[in-house]
Amino acid sequence: MGRKVIAIIPARFGSTRFPAKVLAELHGKPLIQWVYEKAAAAGVDDVVVATDHQAVLDAVKAFGGRAVMTSPSHPSGTDRICEVADKLSCDDGDIIINVQGDEPLIPVEVIDALIDKMRNNPGLEMGTVAVPRPRGEIAGDPNRVKVVFGTDGTALYFSRSMIPYLREGGEDTECYLHWGIYAYRCDVLRRFVRLPEGRLEKCEKLEQLRAMENGIKIHVLTSNLESIGVDTPEDLERARRKLEEILSGKN
Repeated sequence: MGRKVIAIIPARFGSTRFPAKVLAELHGKPLIQWVYEKAAAAGVDDVVVATDHQAVLDAVKAFGGRAVMTSPSHPSGTDRICEVADKLSCDDGDIIINVQGDEPLIPVEVIDALIDKMRNNPGLEMGTVAVPRPRGEIAGDPNRVKVVFGTDGTALYFSRSMIPYLREGGEDTECYLHWGIYAYRCDVLRRFVRLPEGRLEKCEKLEQLRAMENGIKIHVLTSNLESIGVDTPEDLERARRKLEEILSGKN
């Protein structure tokens, strides 16, 4: 059984809130290049961009990266990733890392920690990452997905609502913001995309709930590091300011 680690970056050209955002310029490079270089610096055997648009394919090739054209009709980035995994003839035991194409500042250490967790625990089917955040910071934002997990790190639920709910008189506990990077065994990825959309997934519009509804366990790795996901032009400016701090040595 194979043990290759392949980072696949889904990079859809269209985006409701920020069209063509993966090609947006950030300090002289397109967003997708920043993500690609972070993934390539991690302990992976290969990095591939999975896209549905020629402009993204051309941009990746222009900076020397590898990209594969995928169907424009995929309902999710996971389906796009699975198409590429199949084109690469991945073995069942290979580890696929899903690095979002809009995370230009994702720390290499986070990718490596997730890879190490999957490598050192062959029984893990899926892995992801969460970061602690103050309740008041994330409670009112449905775009910031929350997660709760058990003592063994297995996810119990993901939600756009605030979880766990703090009842009057209850004792507060640490709250976690989900970070949308995933690791899958290749056979689990293939099984996942063949499953029908689940009722919880339809309700919350969170595809990881499909895995949980069907008994696929997701291990949650916690981290205190940070990134900035770019969903809007305002997020891009935040990423630009953060990158300037990093490059100037202030952070």
